[in-house]
Amino acid sequence: MRLIDGKKISNEKKIEIKNKIKKIKQQTGKVPGLATILVGANPASQVYIKSKIKACEDVGIKSFHHSLNEDTAVENIIALIKNLNTNQEVDGILLQFPLPNNQDAQECINSINPLKDVDGLHPFNVGLLSISKSWDEIIERNILVSCTPLGIIHMLQMSNINIVGKTAVVIGRSSLVGKPLSMMLLANNATVIMAHSKTNNLKNLCKNADTIVAAIGKPKFINKDFIKDNTVIVDVGINRTSEGLCGDVDFDSVKDMNIDITPVPGGVGPMTITMLLENTLKAFNNKR
Repeated sequence: MRLIDGKKISNEKKIEIKNKIKKIKQQTGKVPGLATILVGANPASQVYIKSKIKACEDVGIKSFHHSLNEDTAVENIIALIKNLNTNQEVDGILLQFPLPNNQDAQECINSINPLKDVDGLHPFNVGLLSISKSWDEIIERNILVSCTPLGIIHMLQMSNINIVGKTAVVIGRSSLVGKPLSMMLLANNATVIMAHSKTNNLKNLCKNADTIVAAIGKPKFINKDFIKDNTVIVDVGINRTSEGLCGDVDFDSVKDMNIDITPVPGGVGPMTITMLLENTLKAFNNKR
């Protein structure tokens, strides 16, 4: 087993971002700004927000945080977003999910200026991703795409893992991970199969895959019976159990196999936050 060290790759990328921002500040006297919005007091969301604010401080991005009460109406969230849309110091806007009380977040996402949509979830940016012909086009046009999939692609590239022409099975079809990642893998010339809870013969599909991405939110769901030797395993799951944090892959079951795998924690998680910083820098540069 070979570990794909997301923490190490993330730290290297953060140094690169920090140096770019330092140079921009020397040249213009300005730095990128990220506004975060947290509705309610979800403990996990509070941890994520603190991590994102700390990461901003580490690389020199100015942080603007807004905490709203759990019973805040969608109309008031949108009013805040519209105010941030016009704030020249704010280059990126991040609304932390999930919203409390099962509120539908899409209306809020739609109200974010697409040029400040550092989560890459606005229909405009999703559309740009879907019509892009290649990864080079996505990078050259500074398209804002979803952070977790972007981090996964960066990890694979920095680990010298070739996916061109290879079969990739993506388990999970969420708008945050599964769908955008499938499009990004396609842009990198992988052959992509999207699987989900209704997929038949999932084990057989995975057994024939060169890359498996587990993003289903089921603790230790993928075990050695799904995997052949020399497969690349990307574990997106972060599940809190009585035994502690674990991924969607049963790590102990596969640890003796000849595979490349992202650990949990220390794999995809750090990359997600770093790509948020990268997207904020992109948004700043796009504005300029």
